Amino acid sequence: MKQNLYSTKGSFELKDLDQGKREVAFYLSKFDVMDADNDVIRKGAFTKSIQERGVDSTSNRKIAFLRHHDWTKQIGKFVNLEEDENGLFAVGQLGTSSIGEDAFRDYEEGIIREHSIGFKYVGDKMRFIEDPNIDGGGYYEIKELILWEGSAVTFGANEFTEVIDVMKSEDKMNFAKKCSDEIDVLVKSLVNGKGTDERLFEIEMRIKYLNQKLTSLANVEPIIKDHSIEVKSTPEFEWKQVLDNLQIV
Repeated sequence: MKQNLYSTKGSFELKDLDQGKREVAFYLSKFDVMDADNDVIRKGAFTKSIQERGVDSTSNRKIAFLRHHDWTKQIGKFVNLEEDENGLFAVGQLGTSSIGEDAFRDYEEGIIREHSIGFKYVGDKMRFIEDPNIDGGGYYEIKELILWEGSAVTFGANEFTEVIDVMKSEDKMNFAKKCSDEIDVLVKSLVNGKGTDERLFEIEMRIKYLNQKLTSLANVEPIIKDHSIEVKSTPEFEWKQVLDNLQIV
C-alpha cells in the first residue's frame, strides 16, 4: 500500500566526480529492476518530466538538485538529465553556497554515495502484474512518474520513516508540532504570493514534503496502490488531523 503524495525512492551509487567542474554523475533510477516497493520502472517513465521541467526546458520550475529531499537545501543544479538503456542518468553541478560547498566536501570524502528521487505516482500510468513467485503476489509496472527532484542522501530513500518508527511518543508529538508549525509559516508565505515563481514553487514542494512526513508519522494512507489497472487520486490530508490522532493516542 502506497501514498500518492510526495514519494521517495532510490539508492544508487555515485558514478563519477569531476572536481575541476564541480560536477557529479550518477543514476537517479534504474529501469526494469524490481525495487523494495515492488515497483518496476520502465524506460520512458521520466520522459514527460524531462521535457517539461528538465535542463533544456524553458520552465522556471526545473527539476531540483537537493540534499535529503529538503527544499531548503538546494546544493546545485542539474546540467544533464537523460534516460539511457540503464536508467535515469544525471549530472549535477554543485553550487558555491555553504551547503553546496559542504556537499562537495562530502562527495570528495565519500560521505555521499547514494541518490534518491522525489516524485509522484501517476495513477493511470501504472498497473499491477500478478506473479505468485514474488512476495506480495506481484509487482507494479510504472510507465510514468512526475519527477520533482533528485537528492544526494547519506542513506537510501525513505530514511526518515525508519527514524519515526523508533521515536518515543513525546518525540513524535514534538516532531509533528515542528512540522505543522513550519507548514503554517509556509502556507502564509504561499498565500502572500511574494517573490519569484521559483521561490513559490520551492515553498509548495516543501509543504508537500512535510505533509509526507506527517503522513508517515500518523500512518495515514489517503491513497492505496491496490492490485488494479488504475489508481485514483484523492485530496491530500489535513495536517491538523494528524495532530488530533496523536493527541488521542
